[in-house]
Amino acid sequence: MGNGPRYIGGAERRARLALRHRLTPSARVATPEAVADALLALHGSDPATVYLAVGARLADAAGTVPETDRALYTDRSLVRMHGMRHTVFVFPTASTAVVHASTGLAVAARERASLLKDMAKAGAPDAAWLKEVEESALAALARLGQATAAELARQEPRLREQFVYAAGKPYEGVHTVVTRLLRVLGVEGKVVRGRPLGSWTSSQFRWALAPEHAELPVEQAQSELLRHWLRACGPATEADLKWWTGWRVTDVRRALAAIGARAVTLDEGTGYVVEDDVEAVAAPAEPWAALLPALDPTAMGWQGRDWYLAPGLRPHLFDYSGNVGPTVWWDGRVVGGWAQRADGEIVWRLLAEEAGVGALGGEAEAAIGAEAERLGAWLGPTRVKPRFRTPVEKLLSA
Repeated sequence: MGNGPRYIGGAERRARLALRHRLTPSARVATPEAVADALLALHGSDPATVYLAVGARLADAAGTVPETDRALYTDRSLVRMHGMRHTVFVFPTASTAVVHASTGLAVAARERASLLKDMAKAGAPDAAWLKEVEESALAALARLGQATAAELARQEPRLREQFVYAAGKPYEGVHTVVTRLLRVLGVEGKVVRGRPLGSWTSSQFRWALAPEHAELPVEQAQSELLRHWLRACGPATEADLKWWTGWRVTDVRRALAAIGARAVTLDEGTGYVVEDDVEAVAAPAEPWAALLPALDPTAMGWQGRDWYLAPGLRPHLFDYSGNVGPTVWWDGRVVGGWAQRADGEIVWRLLAEEAGVGALGGEAEAAIGAEAERLGAWLGPTRVKPRFRTPVEKLLSA
């Protein structure tokens, strides 16, 4: 190939995925922090996803819930906050400054402007009033440590103010100031989601002040975020990077240049890796199986997924909005879906024909069955249902 870009085929990409995403048994880790550091970000919009994604990658999955609770709510070494594409993720707390500056600032400005515009249209109080209420609410949150929206409103009654949204439109509704304001403060990096009400599967959260972090220059933060992500997910195309970050293509290209990313050749075209990551990566010694949750960061890691997820599987494993459901993996490829039934049983189905891989054989089925037992063992009496339902998950859980 001379001095041109090195070719990285699908097999090597799957090998990198297995090792760097901590999915093959030999690559599993001891703590939720190590999982988050390897992946950079765990989808947090469905509360159960974080725990299921961690449990799939821990050497000892029995401690998944208490260890993840410790990291999120006691040590606060992990934080649940808004990040890329205006989505809630769980990050290492040390990454807060990078995530906020690289992806949150632009979104935050739009969110605040949108709130003020909607309030003005409804004849609600102005920006000065909102700022005063905001400062009062943050002071109350500092006193309380953690609080629900209702608890905050008892401390600052003006948070209960309501205004009509989109008056006269088919989607007209009534918004309460506290709901919209907490959303704005979240994307501004001032508050984060705290301990849930109820169990770890609950989607009702308390709020807490965000951990203090430095204010980084946007371009520096974007470069750091891109470097970390390429360490975990490289090689990736420019389209993958633009999709995952939610940035403009000019931001992606500038960050690639800033970190000295190296171009490689993929089946999809040109891809990029960090400067010292061009050498070949060998496949794990043994094939591996995994049951990953809906919105798992591996399944949702790239926009172009044909190298690990056959197009024929998409109608079965994704909802109408493009959210992936629970997936069954064999040796670096998605080969089916799984679900939990009401009695707690973990059930799975191979979709070999749709995956284009043919019959997988007894070794694969035994390994997948063992992963289902492993998952069921640490879940115990807990029942999990994805927030975004997919055809196979609905069918299996019925």
